[in-house]
Order: sequence, then C-alpha cells, then structure tokens
Amino acid sequence: MKAKAYAKVNLALAVFPRSADGYHPLRGIFQSVSLADDVTVGPASDDSISVGSAEAPGDETNLAWQAIEAARRAARVASPTALTIHKRIPSGAGLGGGSADAAAALGLMAERYGIDPDIVTDLAGGLGADVPFSLVGGTRLVEGRGERISDLPPLEGFALGIIVPPFSLSTPDVFAEWDRLDGPTGEAIEDRHLPPALRGGLPLRNDLLPAAMSLDPRIGDWRSDIAQRWSTSVAMTGSGAALFAFFSTIDEARSAVESFDAPTRAAEAVTLVGCGWERIDD
Repeated sequence: MKAKAYAKVNLALAVFPRSADGYHPLRGIFQSVSLADDVTVGPASDDSISVGSAEAPGDETNLAWQAIEAARRAARVASPTALTIHKRIPSGAGLGGGSADAAAALGLMAERYGIDPDIVTDLAGGLGADVPFSLVGGTRLVEGRGERISDLPPLEGFALGIIVPPFSLSTPDVFAEWDRLDGPTGEAIEDRHLPPALRGGLPLRNDLLPAAMSLDPRIGDWRSDIAQRWSTSVAMTGSGAALFAFFSTIDEARSAVESFDAPTRAAEAVTLVGCGWERIDD
C-alpha cells in the first residue's frame, strides 16, 4: 500500500501565550501543497523501517512508525509491518513532512485493518499537533493545539515558490524565543503582494517569524535576499526555516525558483492540493 504525503504551508499563523497545559494555542490557515513524500506500508516477516534521508529518523522514533504502532494497537493486531519512506519534504523546515508521513501511514493502516474513522482522528491527535491537519489536508482553519479544524473554501488561482535555506530551526527553540520576546506579532503581507483569493481576509502573518529571525538572523537575510530577487513579499511557514512567496501561475513560480542560484536544501514550485495524503497505485 502506497501513498503520497503532502507538505503543508502556513499561509497565516497567529500564536497566543502559553496556556496552563504548557502549549501555545494557535490559529492559522493551513494549506496542503504538491511537494510530497512517498510512504509505503505492507506486511513483512519482521518489522522494518527504511527512510531515504539522513535528515529523518530511521528507527522507532520516526513519527510515521509511531502511527503504525498506534494503528496496530487500535486494531489489536501485531502483524509485522514494513515502512518505506521516500523523502522529498525537507525535515525541520516548517513544511510538516514528518506529520504528513505519519498521517499517510496511519491512513494506510486504517484501510488495511478497517479502523473506524473516529478512532483514526483520535489517534492522529495523539501523534502530533500537525497530524490531524495532515490527515485531512486541503485548505483549513486550524486552532488550539491543532485539534480544532474547520473547513475553508478551497483556494485556487495561484502557486507558491518555496526556498528552504541550508540550515534548520528547532521548533521548541523558536517558541521559547517567542516567549522571551514577550510574544511578538508578525508583520502581515500587504494585499498587493497577495493573490486575489487571499485579499481582504484574515491577516496573513506568521507570529513566529520575529522569534525565528531573533534566534537565527540568517532567516532575515535569506528573506530579504529572496524578496529582492523575486520583487515580492516573502513569508515563512511554521517555525521555519522554509520561506515562500505567491505567484499567479505555476510557470511563474517555477521560473522564479529555477533562477534562484544560491545553495539551498530545497527549491520548489508547488501547486495547491485538496488533501493531506492520498492512496496511489503501488
């Protein structure tokens, strides 16, 4: 059984002070995009994990493997399983690659063992903050710790250019810096730099951007450089370090990305997709 596990971009991400449970409530617009990992699960003689990237763990700490174990417990089976992940989504970039892999693995295992959809949703929430979104994907308003997901009208009519600088940021470190800075608010992107479908709505800002730039000034340098090259505003997804900008068409995004000649971890032109993962033919 094989699936595409799609990356996500935070078009907007508002952060609120840490609550009593130790987590920062969030409110944001999440969007699935066409950059994807391939996730395969199937029966085996012994449990095995193969991850085609040194950036992602190849042992039981891998979130997709934890999804498999959660699904087996829910189905009350102990059948050995082989997990193979072909990584294309950079790790530690704010693109939700690990969560997407987990959602795809969980979805495949749910199909394999006939696990009730409500149980699958509960399992996703126990795996990580972004996994419930990655399980459904598309265009969604995500709130709380990631467990409150509301439908939004599907977005269309634009593409994104994504640049991942040659370094990563720690999500806990970025949130700790946000706390140290007393909870700064990110700067909203001006409407003139937004596609028509996003103008006049929820302010498109990322409250973690000031903290990320304080923690690692290279984020600000890269953002300024990309903005100058592409003559547009540049945003950050999640806690970084991936940066992105809006383009009218995929061809425009591809041209911009291909013209970017600085060393990167990834440079991708992507379209919007309406799901977090999908089954594909083996």
